[in-house]
Amino acid sequence: MNFNSRYNRVRSASTSVLLWIFLSFTVIAQQPLPPRKTLNLPNGAKPIPEGKYKPNWDSIRKNYRTPNWFPKAKFGIMMHWGLYAVPAYQSEWYPAHMYSTNAIIKYHQEKFGMQDKFGYKDFIPLFKAEKFDPAQWADLFKKSGARYVIPTAEHHDGFALYDSELTKWDAKDMGPKRDLIGELGKAVRRVGLKYGVSNHRMEHWSFMYPKDANLKTDLFDPEYADFYGPPQKPQAGEDYMAGKASFSKEFLEEWLRRCQELVDKYEPDIFWFDNGVNDRRLDPVKLRLAAYYYNSAEKWKKQVSLSTKSDAYLYGSIKDYERQSRAPKEITDYPWQVDDPVLNRFGYTEGSSITNVGTVVNRLIENVSKNGALLLNISPRADGTIPENQQNLLLEIGKWLDANGEGIYGTHAWTKFGEGGDDEQKFRFTVKKDTLYAFATNRRGTDLLIKSLPLGMGKIKSVSLLANKTNLKFSQNENGLSIKLTNPDPGNFPVGLKIKGLNIK
Repeated sequence: MNFNSRYNRVRSASTSVLLWIFLSFTVIAQQPLPPRKTLNLPNGAKPIPEGKYKPNWDSIRKNYRTPNWFPKAKFGIMMHWGLYAVPAYQSEWYPAHMYSTNAIIKYHQEKFGMQDKFGYKDFIPLFKAEKFDPAQWADLFKKSGARYVIPTAEHHDGFALYDSELTKWDAKDMGPKRDLIGELGKAVRRVGLKYGVSNHRMEHWSFMYPKDANLKTDLFDPEYADFYGPPQKPQAGEDYMAGKASFSKEFLEEWLRRCQELVDKYEPDIFWFDNGVNDRRLDPVKLRLAAYYYNSAEKWKKQVSLSTKSDAYLYGSIKDYERQSRAPKEITDYPWQVDDPVLNRFGYTEGSSITNVGTVVNRLIENVSKNGALLLNISPRADGTIPENQQNLLLEIGKWLDANGEGIYGTHAWTKFGEGGDDEQKFRFTVKKDTLYAFATNRRGTDLLIKSLPLGMGKIKSVSLLANKTNLKFSQNENGLSIKLTNPDPGNFPVGLKIKGLNIK
């Protein structure tokens, strides 16, 4: 056989092998991904307790009332705490980014190993919470001036921080081997604070889906399917963060059962959800949860509420806005809250800068002046400690509220939320019974002029500092109320004023 003949035969054989390999990979690539593994619910759906709430919008609209305690509370503590505090890198979205974002993929490989050898599940043994002291946390929250606390019972990553009878992937069976949510709830309620939970389970559907099909991961290993899902590929044009995804019926039933478990085990005063529940197509299952929760609360003789973003619930929910920049700009006729982090992100990350007490207090005042509240997010470490700078921040907020809380707790918006801008004297107003409270949020010196209070508004009888009860000298004419500050709060914190004498309804 001459050289050319042998070459052609070898080339033909090589081509056949390459073609076979190509076709094999094509077939593999075309194989459907493993379906979502969901809980076996042999007894079907859990029945809704008897009560006045039915799973329809009309029933929720007619029967729901905002809990009396919420409009009075004004300040709450939220926290994002979970496995993502172990890598403490980038954000609480680390579990998604370690499989889908090139820079984080590389970081993870260099720091921990390849994604098929050291996957997200491998952070569980490292999440020990060995220094977690719920009584200490509760004492800190009480001193901060917070009136309610909402920890993350389960984040997008699918690891539950509570003692679940539905899954082994929880903090009671793995990692800390403790019911973190249950322990914290008992401690928080012991010091007189309201206690809620947040649940992000809906986002787990596709949260950790890998961007690159060639990246080797542990996500589709059948051994971990009941933890990872496995994650489902987002469909074209769908965005689960906007509340749009093709959830299976089985997954939605599981979501409902997990939420019902939280309701039954912890009787939350408030049940908070992220954006994943926004989709109108989820209304049937969301309404079943609402009826289950609210009828259960009737039996507990407790006033409770769901809290959701956007228009996830048309009725029966306290509206939440993520970050201060999205807060309402005018007075509303409904109560609401802003969830805002003390760090750049919501989960704990090493080296992240922290906000200052003046910023937090100003945001609290801004919200309260418009009938809102502030839900401040803190970020504990994986060992169960709250970083010292976060503790100090909470204690400083508490000191300010100890001195000025009379003008915050139990108040409501006045006829206008405030006057002035950042480049001039700025005031924000609140009202309680026959008293007007004014907060000078960027005072200039000791001479104040509130233009919204001219003599025509009614004759003012007294003006005093909230912080130390000092009576202040003042005068009132057609230009407004002039006040001379004496012994104002030290530092650059907002000054609270108590104004008596106006005919306030």
